[in-house]
Amino acid sequence: HVQLVESGGGSVQAGGSLRVSCTVSGGSVRSYCMGWFRQAPGKAREGVAWITNDDTTGNPDSTNGRFTISKDNAKNILYLQMSSLEPEDTAMYYCAASPREYRLCTRANEYDFWGQGTQVTVS
Repeated sequence: HVQLVESGGGSVQAGGSLRVSCTVSGGSVRSYCMGWFRQAPGKAREGVAWITNDDTTGNPDSTNGRFTISKDNAKNILYLQMSSLEPEDTAMYYCAASPREYRLCTRANEYDFWGQGTQVTVS
C-alpha cells in the first residue's frame, strides 16, 4: 500500500524560494515515475515537474528554470525546489507516483498514487 506524504509548504514573498518534500512509504522511488502537480482554487490541476525512475527530469514552460525536481533514493523522498516564486504559483501542491518505468509521466491520469497536498502561498 503506497502512501505519499507532502511537507514543507508555507508562505513566502514573491521572488523567494521554498522546498517541498514528499515522503514515500510502501514502495520505492527507484521504481516509479513521479511528479509534482498543483491546483489553485477554480483552476484545473497542472503538472509542474516530473522525474523518471532513472532520474530523467522534465518541466512545463511555466516552471522551466525555476522549479527543480529531485529524489533521494536512499531516503525514499521526492523533492521540489522552487525559486523566483510568483503570486501565480500559489496553489496546493501534490506529489504523485506511478509504477511506470523509463518514461516521464506528465499527465495526471497516468498516476495511481497521490499525496494529500501541501499549501504554498506567494504574496
